[in-house]
Amino acid sequence: MMDKKQTLEMIAAISNANGAPGFEDDVVAAILPYARELGETQVDRMRNLFIRRRENTGDRPVVQLDAHSDEVGFMVQAICPNGTLRIIPLGGWVSHNVPAHKMWVRNREGAYIPGLTASKPPHFMTAQERSAPLEISSITVDVGATSREEAVEVFGVRIGEPVVPDVTFTYSEKSDLMVGKSFDCRLGCASIVKTLDVLKGQALNVDITGACAAQEEVGVRGATVTAQVIRPDIAIVFEGCPADDTCVEPYMVQTAIKRGPMLRHVDARMITNPRYQRYALDLAAQLNIPVQEAVRSAGSTNGAAIHLTGSGVPVIVIGVPVRYAHTHYGVSAYADFDNGVKLACEILQRMDRALIESF
Repeated sequence: MMDKKQTLEMIAAISNANGAPGFEDDVVAAILPYARELGETQVDRMRNLFIRRRENTGDRPVVQLDAHSDEVGFMVQAICPNGTLRIIPLGGWVSHNVPAHKMWVRNREGAYIPGLTASKPPHFMTAQERSAPLEISSITVDVGATSREEAVEVFGVRIGEPVVPDVTFTYSEKSDLMVGKSFDCRLGCASIVKTLDVLKGQALNVDITGACAAQEEVGVRGATVTAQVIRPDIAIVFEGCPADDTCVEPYMVQTAIKRGPMLRHVDARMITNPRYQRYALDLAAQLNIPVQEAVRSAGSTNGAAIHLTGSGVPVIVIGVPVRYAHTHYGVSAYADFDNGVKLACEILQRMDRALIESF
């Protein structure tokens, strides 16, 4: 079984991989070395990655472990005469978080080249421009070219290519904090692998298939496919959930870092199966696994697609709190990740047909 050091190395590899929606190839490549020893792996046309547990028998209830492999990013829309790049967002960004950051731009050779997100300097702004909201259309990516021709011929830039944040994962043992990009939802992908690793060789009463789904950030598209392929009887969705402990009133904090994974009762696209949710919360309390519970009026997860598959699938979301999700940097506690995996393993070790039917 992977120890903490090996687990952090895995999280770093998966987090650092570049994978805007629709371009998850490098993320899949980063996960595969850790997944192959756990069972049969398969990558479909969308770049959804399936991991079928080696101990599956084919005649037991099926559990889907879900996470998504894409990250919020951008796509090159046009190349300006001065060599800068117009972009469109892939996933949910707040425009004022975008400028003045290092980025990676994929070029025609498939290599990621460095760039910077740029906007008009204040020295050249009118008073009206300074007070107006910044629009994505006013933000460009500068790779250092001085003309459109140089951008195309020397830098290899072309339209339709992905752009993602340039951030390298770090971990502090002293604070137990991880800092990096794409924790939404690379921490979920790592949770699938870690869960299967912990359960390796154990006798269970269910078959388990992990699925790292593509294109969640643009409408849970990959999970719409994975759920149809796996046809689960029940599911656990791992997520990197936006932490709220720095931005809401103290009494409203439900997704704080260092207080355990968050299990949400509801979001914009799924009312969590209340019986399954209560079972998970009660089990966590019984085993002294710290968890948080939340009622969310917005946002969604791949559970939106999975719970509507077939005749309906009970789904819970186990989310690792991520400060500043959907920006270039995320901050999460390793202990929250670890406790999410612990809870998932405890649930799966107790799961059987009768329990599933009770939900």
